[in-house]
Amino acid sequence: MTADIAARRVNIIQGEYKVVTDPNVVLTTILGSCVAACLRDPVAGVGGMNHFLLPGNAQSMTSGGDATRYGVHLMELLINGLLKKGARRDRLEAKIFGGAKTIATFSNVGEQNAAFAMQFLRDEGIRVVGSSTGGEFGRKLEFWPISGRARQYPLTGAETQRTVAAEQKPAAAPRPVESSIEFF
Repeated sequence: MTADIAARRVNIIQGEYKVVTDPNVVLTTILGSCVAACLRDPVAGVGGMNHFLLPGNAQSMTSGGDATRYGVHLMELLINGLLKKGARRDRLEAKIFGGAKTIATFSNVGEQNAAFAMQFLRDEGIRVVGSSTGGEFGRKLEFWPISGRARQYPLTGAETQRTVAAEQKPAAAPRPVESSIEFF
């Protein structure tokens, strides 16, 4: 049995992030104009991925809408999740994927997403060791968070259009975190 077959696949959808320490997990997602940031700490043996729809900044967060759609929110959640599992910020390395211009008549939100992710990581002092962004077609992404291996497959025009349609739907309500606190 090959490592690819033995791996447990965990799909990340828009507005989600996942942090894992299991070397048998591969994180997967499908991206159009969305971006996925794949981060890991190779010494601690922990890594993760997020999938965001829009670049994020303070102004976009205060204009309403679901916070899980924004890069700033999901980048912070991913980094904090890694740190809680033993990662150190100075050892984190990143790979960025997605950000295609999937609809010619729309503004290039994909390019804005990719630029946001790169700037955010620069500002946080996190080294980017690889990226594949832009283009006209979506991608299917596989990321092995412990080894740092990543593989992508280009999507056809029809597959990209399905991805665009899915990205335009409202994000699913975030799942409660196991250690969440409920205020009355």
